[in-house]
Amino acid sequence: MSADDQPEPEAPAGGGDLSAKLFGTWDVSDIVYNDPSTERYLTVTPIAHTAGRHASKQFQKSEISVVERLTNRLMQTEENTGKKQQTLKIVREAFDIVHARTEENPVQVLVTAVENAAPREETVRLKYGGISVPKAVDVAPQRRVDQALKFIADGTQSASFKSPTPAAEALASQLIGAADYDVQSYAISQKEEKERVAAAAR
Repeated sequence: MSADDQPEPEAPAGGGDLSAKLFGTWDVSDIVYNDPSTERYLTVTPIAHTAGRHASKQFQKSEISVVERLTNRLMQTEENTGKKQQTLKIVREAFDIVHARTEENPVQVLVTAVENAAPREETVRLKYGGISVPKAVDVAPQRRVDQALKFIADGTQSASFKSPTPAAEALASQLIGAADYDVQSYAISQKEEKERVAAAAR
């Protein structure tokens, strides 16, 4: 088979070429996943803005880069609503801070942080007669990723709102803390609390 007959490599699910770099700096081709249950829901591509291409289908969001999903989560506050470029700048600066502190690829730190902050159990309310009883249930992998991104975004917002701490600095601290499984970080503490309540409701 000649070089001209070689099949072209498949494009990643989120679009783009994996040989390209996120924000023109970070390589996304060698990301390591430690949690097999969430791996298929943690898509990593060099594309940081897809203009809502996933909005037409309910579960297509998992095909979008986890970096963009984090960015979208950070926009769900009163101050950042709809400000995609401003939020992307915050994420870009946070990645620079993460790399300066850890000397690791910040995309890898983000993936590890999401895996660590994803709760494995939570509670639902079941009604028996007129009584509402909490019941522990396993969390679906896609919801685990959603919850982890929510915890990281909420921790960033609470650390930077009405505070001298810049949003990029707060986000970097959240990512590093979650990646290191620091129970003092907001995301890990929220995960531990959810699992503690679920364990009590078994």
